[in-house]
Amino acid sequence: MWSSLAREFRFLLKDRGALFWLLLAFILSVIAVSFGIAEVREQRATIATLVEEDAADRANALSTQEDWGSAAYYAFHLTYEPPSDFAFAAMGQRDTAPWKHRIKMLAIEGQIHEADTRNADFGLVGRFDFAFLAAAVAPLLLILLLYDLRASERTARRYDLLVATAWSPRSLWLPRAALRVVGLSLLLLVPLCVGAVIEGTAPSVVLQASAIVIVSLLVWWLIVELLSRIDASPSVLLTSLIGLWLALAILVPAISKAAIEAANPVPDGGEILLLQRETVNDAWDLPKEATMEPFIEQYPEWREHAVIDEGFEWKWYYAFQQVGDQTVAPLANQYREARLERDRAAGMLSLLSPTSFVERAFEKLAETDSTAMVGYEDRVREFHEELRNFHYPLLFPEVEFDAARLDDLPRYDPPVK
Repeated sequence: MWSSLAREFRFLLKDRGALFWLLLAFILSVIAVSFGIAEVREQRATIATLVEEDAADRANALSTQEDWGSAAYYAFHLTYEPPSDFAFAAMGQRDTAPWKHRIKMLAIEGQIHEADTRNADFGLVGRFDFAFLAAAVAPLLLILLLYDLRASERTARRYDLLVATAWSPRSLWLPRAALRVVGLSLLLLVPLCVGAVIEGTAPSVVLQASAIVIVSLLVWWLIVELLSRIDASPSVLLTSLIGLWLALAILVPAISKAAIEAANPVPDGGEILLLQRETVNDAWDLPKEATMEPFIEQYPEWREHAVIDEGFEWKWYYAFQQVGDQTVAPLANQYREARLERDRAAGMLSLLSPTSFVERAFEKLAETDSTAMVGYEDRVREFHEELRNFHYPLLFPEVEFDAARLDDLPRYDPPVK
C-alpha cells in the first residue's frame, strides 16, 4: 500500500490539472477563513464601541430627568448577541437576523421586529464562508479531481492492461483516489485549524467540524466512485456528476425550502409591528379603564395603584405599552414557533442533501443557526421584563424620585461564548 501511495504521489505531482484544483481548494479555504475572521472581529469591535457609547448616552439622558417615567422613557439599553469563537466559519443567520438592539421601556415586540441588519444583501446572495466552501464547493472540487480516474485510462486504451497487470483493481484505483481525497481534506482543513487557533475555538468544536468535512467528502467520493464505474467517456461522466451535484446542492434544498414554507406559514414581522403600534396609538383615545383592566389581569399586584386621576400619568402610559405587547403576544408567539418548526423541518429534510446537512451542522457548531437567533430574541424579552420589574415598583406606588436608585438599573448580560 505504501509503495502504491508513493507511486501515486509521484503521478499526482505530474498532474497539473489535479494540482490546480488542490491549490484552488487551499486558496479558497484561506479566503473563506480570512473573510470570516475579519467579519467576526468587525462585529466584536462594533459591539465594544456600542457598549461604551450606550453607557455614556444613558448616563447623559438620566442625568437630566426628574421623574421615574421620564427616566424610563429616555434611557436606552443595548442588547446584543456576540459571535461565538467559531462563528468565523459559518456566519449563518447573523447575516439576516438582527444580533443587536437598543431597547427601552416601550412595548418590546415592536422594538424586536424593527430589523437591524447591516448585511441585508447577504441574505439574497449568501456569504462565502467556510461552511459554504465545505458544503457546496468542496464536493465540486472532489468531482473534478476524481471523475476521470478510470475514464481517462479507458480513453487512452490502457484500462484493460492496467487492470490485468495490477495485483487487484482496488490496489490500482483506491490509492489514487484516496491520495486526492486526503490531499483535498488537508488543504481545506489546515486554514480552518489555523483560524480556530487564532479565534481560540475549543478543540472539540474543531474536531467535530473536521469530522463533518471528512465525512461529507467520503460521501461524495462514494458517489463519484459508483458513477465512475460506468463505461462512459470523461465528458459524459463529468456532466452526469455535475448534474447530480446541482440536484443535491441546489435543486433539493430549493424544493425543500419551498415545501417547508408552504407547510409552515410564518406571520410577517411587519404585521406584529403594525398591530402593536395601532394598539398603542388607539389607547390615547380610549377610556383609561380600557387600558388598566387588561394590564391588571397581567400584573394583579398593582391593582391598588391602577386608578388614573389625571389626564396623563406615566403609569398609564407604560400600562398601554404593556397592553400593546399583550395584544400581539399570540401573533408574536405564532411567529416564533413557526420559525422553529421550519427549522426543525429543514433539519429533517437536510438528510436528503449533503450540502444542506453540512451547512446546518456548521451553523449549529458556530451558534449562528435559527435556534440561536430566536434564543437571542428571547433574552431581549427577558431583559425587558427585568426593566419592567425595576420600574413598575417605582411608577405605580408613585415613589418619590431618587436619581441614585437608577444606579441599580438592570444591565444586559450576553451569554459567554
